[in-house]
Amino acid sequence: MPKYVIEREIPGAGNLTAEQLKGISQVSCGVLSKMGSDIQWLHSYVTTDKVYCVYIAPNEEMVREHARQGGFPANSVSQVFTTIDPTTAE
Repeated sequence: MPKYVIEREIPGAGNLTAEQLKGISQVSCGVLSKMGSDIQWLHSYVTTDKVYCVYIAPNEEMVREHARQGGFPANSVSQVFTTIDPTTAE
């Protein structure tokens, strides 16, 4: 199943409280539950003004539909073709 990185522009994301992040996560999980097992949220990285989320889904449209239903921005959705890390250099 394809993996996607979603860039969400959320001004002040880095200042969100643990309670706010919990609420956002609960909304996301609720939408995912309704959408079924074809889409899965793996994790997200919260930066100053953006959140980068990693999802597994059959297609980009499903990722964008999750964002629409959850009321989240999805400024960029990019399919991941491979990963590299320091061991790639060996």
